[in-house]
Amino acid sequence: MSDNSIQINVGKQIQKLREFKGLSQQDLAAKCNFEKSNMSRLEAGKVNPTLSTLEKVAKALDVSIVELFSF
Repeated sequence: MSDNSIQINVGKQIQKLREFKGLSQQDLAAKCNFEKSNMSRLEAGKVNPTLSTLEKVAKALDVSIVELFSF
């Protein structure tokens, strides 16, 4: 398992949950008070998010933080 595979999987899970909830990247970014470009990088697995960031995303998606790791 490569070092960044978990961040790629978390990013894919965030994207999957966002699409399931019918939100655009822009919508989710706004709910989290992030720039859309940051949300794009997060979903692409290009950044290593902090727990605080993951908590904001989980709250914005109305899911538990654990669901971000359900891949």
